[in-house]
Amino acid sequence: MSGESRSVCHAAGRQPPVSGGRVSRVTDLFFPGGLSLSTVGEASMRVETTIDVVDQKRWYRVGGLAALVLGICYVAIIPLYAHVGVPPNGGGEAWFKYLSGKTTFWWTILGLSVFTDFLFVPVALALYLALKGVNRNAMLLATAFVGLFVVLDLAITWSHYASILTLYRDYSKAADDAHRAGYVAAANYASAILSCPLEIVYAIVTLSSGILVTGFVMLRGPFSKITAYLGLATGLLGIASLTGLSLIIIGNALFATAWLFFVGRRLYRLAQE
Repeated sequence: MSGESRSVCHAAGRQPPVSGGRVSRVTDLFFPGGLSLSTVGEASMRVETTIDVVDQKRWYRVGGLAALVLGICYVAIIPLYAHVGVPPNGGGEAWFKYLSGKTTFWWTILGLSVFTDFLFVPVALALYLALKGVNRNAMLLATAFVGLFVVLDLAITWSHYASILTLYRDYSKAADDAHRAGYVAAANYASAILSCPLEIVYAIVTLSSGILVTGFVMLRGPFSKITAYLGLATGLLGIASLTGLSLIIIGNALFATAWLFFVGRRLYRLAQE
């Protein structure tokens, strides 16, 4: 402002205009009633936080229901396994002799097992959301183990079981020995994969490792000590299943089933809080 302007303002008894007044007028125009930009920003953050909490509780509910359905499916699978008996360790011919009169039960086991693999996805996500505040890195590791299990189990374990069942169906319909021999030879590969010790890693150890890590985090999280100890026992038995002992493998399955029921119940309750 020039000296003449200052003199005019002074003579008129007015102060020079201040730029802050313009900001105030603009604020009053868009945010009447005394609201400020900072107040609106804080309100926006509170709304976003509320939305995040609601969304997280929704995942708790979905994960809890998935865990409970998982446990129910595992309970349903146990008598089916008891009925069909232990699968053979031989080649395709041994499998085809074993499958006589059991294919319906095996297709049921396969369908339920594939379904449960998909259910582990929302369970893992809900557990991560519930426990990331305790140890985020550990839960990322546990979630990665569960995700790896789902991929390996679907791509290797149950794909090869499905192959053997399909080959047996075609074998049963073959009209001559040459075609039957071809189906037996094709089943030898799938049988070799399922009999490989590495299959235990894919089907049991990978998931059990994720449950083991989750169990350690649960000791300091919003889950009961029983749930945490069930997870630890499941994980340790899963790793011990590398020995191939049937008793250990059965124990791992039973503890995993109990753990899923406790997890599902707690996650569903967290969604109600």
